[in-house]
Amino acid sequence: MADMNDDELLDALGVEVAPVKAAAYTRLEERLIAGFEDILRFVEANGRAPQHGEDRDIFERLYAVRLDRLRGMSDARELLAPMDPAGLLDASESAAPVDADALDDEALLAELGADEPAGEDDITLLRHVPSHAERKAAEEIANRTRCEDFDKFKPLFERVEQELNEGQRKALRFGRDASIDLGNFFILDGQIAYVAEVGERTRTPNGESNARLRVIFSNETESNLLERSLQRALYKDETGRRITDSATGPLFGDAMEPDDIVSGTIYVLRSKSTVPYIAEHRELIHKIGVTGGKVEARIANAAKDATYLLADVEVVATYKLSNINRTKLENLFHRIFGPAQIDLTIDDRFGNPVKPREWFLVPLPVIDEAVSRIRDGSIIQYVYDPKEASLVRGKQ
Repeated sequence: MADMNDDELLDALGVEVAPVKAAAYTRLEERLIAGFEDILRFVEANGRAPQHGEDRDIFERLYAVRLDRLRGMSDARELLAPMDPAGLLDASESAAPVDADALDDEALLAELGADEPAGEDDITLLRHVPSHAERKAAEEIANRTRCEDFDKFKPLFERVEQELNEGQRKALRFGRDASIDLGNFFILDGQIAYVAEVGERTRTPNGESNARLRVIFSNETESNLLERSLQRALYKDETGRRITDSATGPLFGDAMEPDDIVSGTIYVLRSKSTVPYIAEHRELIHKIGVTGGKVEARIANAAKDATYLLADVEVVATYKLSNINRTKLENLFHRIFGPAQIDLTIDDRFGNPVKPREWFLVPLPVIDEAVSRIRDGSIIQYVYDPKEASLVRGKQ
């Protein structure tokens, strides 16, 4: 038996080896699967299906809408059945799928949303026929590919979701502000969308500005689409939302707020940690914070605090400011340098995993420029570009 190869050994044991066929899905099927996986993760975390209601958070309501739509799509139910042992798609509150063959012409038109009178029985009047531009926009939105460098963006999505739940950000109906800029977040088809890149702007035939965008989605996909296409998709999606910036509102003002401090200090720290990644990039990895007291007191126990990477730190820069809102200012730094936030998890003194949020892979001169732009108010126009290692205008 020692001379038998693997196939002969399996044959002798009565084990039949059949080639495994890799499942091939269309882009639409991949999107349906990814969307249903989000719902399954919600169910696993909460022990129940997502529900509608004003008292629910925005993500649960989006998942509830998505689940309703999947329940009404017979093709989706068949595709997702192997992933649905709990029978989410067969729940009693779901709408019965439409059987087109069982409907007469009028009923079918009603289901398609094309049952309005044509006006004087004009059979030449086309209704509900999408234009070429609309069809092209829909194709661009659907044409998503896997985001190979999603790890770089994952902390951004985690922070945005947390800030939405904490009320630091809001999800507003898209339309009142239809602008799309570098660094903006939206909700489209139940996914958070992040505008990671904005190409050179051109003019459409009607004189409107347009640009090619790189949009990253929270389900680890991305799309290379035009700004106008994204706008049309957000208008069309009933659940399409703009996610406000966490730093919306004035940083400085005449009226004191609960979290305001009369004077404070922005401090920039450099870690003395011996963790290989930190040691290798020590000159670029910085922690940015704001305190109303003494910086020295703030960092006195750094070596025992996971927030400071359980190591002593060096103060490399400080900036004095007056009448500032600490929370808004820290959130502003997180927005600006979010694309460069380091993705690092360490264990605290009790062995619990901790993910520090305020450490960024950013050169010190860029931080200095950001503080200067905060002081003169021009920072709102800028975001940090990790590829260029510099601040760039969010909209050209």
